[in-house]
Amino acid sequence: MKGVVERKLLRRLSIIEGQLRGIKKMVEEERYCVDVITQTEAVKNALSGVENALLEKHLSKHVVDQMKKGQETKAIAEILKIYKLAQRKK
Repeated sequence: MKGVVERKLLRRLSIIEGQLRGIKKMVEEERYCVDVITQTEAVKNALSGVENALLEKHLSKHVVDQMKKGQETKAIAEILKIYKLAQRKK
């Protein structure tokens, strides 16, 4: 059974999926570019929200579990991997 976080993420992703279909339709209909860009920004922000929720879950659950199990090296590697991913977004 999926947890609360997973259900929320799946719901968010379904909404994003609908937004993407809407953007595709807008492009097919040759809608005003600024309107399309506005919608693509909304999708990027929504995906960023999903990413942040996943990051929070990963750090608060998986990395903490690794630390508790004495797997500090693995936990540090995970944190550095996340840090490097965040740096690429800038």
